[in-house]
Amino acid sequence: MSKQELAIMFSGGTDSLAIYALAAAGHHPDLPRPRRIHLLHMLNGMSRFHEFPRDRFEAARRILTARIAPPDEMPLSEMVELDMGRLFQGLWLDRYEELMPRFNGKNLVCVACKLAMHGRAILYCIDHFVPLLVTGYAKRQCYYPEQTDTFMGKIAEFSSRFGIRTEFPVYDAFSDETITRHLLEEFGLPSTGGGERKCLFCQTLTTATEKETGQYLDEMIPRMVDYVEYVQAGRIKEAATCFPTGR
Repeated sequence: MSKQELAIMFSGGTDSLAIYALAAAGHHPDLPRPRRIHLLHMLNGMSRFHEFPRDRFEAARRILTARIAPPDEMPLSEMVELDMGRLFQGLWLDRYEELMPRFNGKNLVCVACKLAMHGRAILYCIDHFVPLLVTGYAKRQCYYPEQTDTFMGKIAEFSSRFGIRTEFPVYDAFSDETITRHLLEEFGLPSTGGGERKCLFCQTLTTATEKETGQYLDEMIPRMVDYVEYVQAGRIKEAATCFPTGR
């Protein structure tokens, strides 16, 4: 079977870096070594230290290229920055005063951000004929509403509507942070923080449960489906009205 292309949601953090290493080396049963790896780094307009993820990627690519044998088996890899700030605003920031009462008063800002990221990633995969998108979501972080079974299941279903498989290959394996660190150290890669941008919302408190997360996604994913379809059809006006601005 010919090698396919792979997209990774790449924050620059340890989990997404570990997935990059596993895919490049072909050391994961669900990630056969691809022909090309697209590391998709999302820009939500609310982050600082923009050089961190790119520096982490460039260092990792050099290390992996030197360690993987034979060298010509190292897949081509590139980090691509994708702006999803407008989607993020439309999905939450512009209308959070209206949205929060509908979802039990819960703060779903990070759920909205991740939904926007996945929508932008799906568009990229469609345009570049990438059949598989993976993330570094991990069970040890299931206290985040966007790293729960409810979120992952609905996102995978959303993705499949456009012929893209979205998978979470290390969710169970990375149940403890030491496992991720051990793997990275085996590859000679950085095993602690310092590769992620610092988002304004990264420490935001939320008591949202999977119930509110599911309700929110059930309302917003159909709009995202419309948005993706309109963009693909070149219907610019209709795409813009899927998430109107607050004012």
